[in-house]
Amino acid sequence: MSVGHTTVTTPPLVESCGDGEDRCGIREVLDRIGDKWSVMVVVELAQGVRRFRELQRAINGISQRMLTLTVRRLERDGLVTRTVYPTVPPQVEYELTPMGHSLTHLVKALADWSAGHHEAIAESRRRWDAANPGSHVR
Repeated sequence: MSVGHTTVTTPPLVESCGDGEDRCGIREVLDRIGDKWSVMVVVELAQGVRRFRELQRAINGISQRMLTLTVRRLERDGLVTRTVYPTVPPQVEYELTPMGHSLTHLVKALADWSAGHHEAIAESRRRWDAANPGSHVR
């Protein structure tokens, strides 16, 4: 270190594309894996292979159409595989790919963080709402 150099530099915790444009693909990927239905499908499939109706029953509030779109998008992204068995009616099973499984520890970390901070966030929201009556921020 030179005499005039007194600061320690460390790499940023989160890399940015830098120029405000998403040339590095972060937004595209986060849009997919960050939506609530994709996260719920990944959480459920982390438990093992599931049939379509099993997924739908396990994910409270998801419509058949939204589940279809979600698993197709995850399949397109290489996170989920879809296997169709030639039965009457056809039996379809979904499971995480190795890349999909590599996402599960991150989803678990986010879920753990959420559970650990839920009460503090709820209290902060109560204080903010009391200080900002009439606000439509939710």
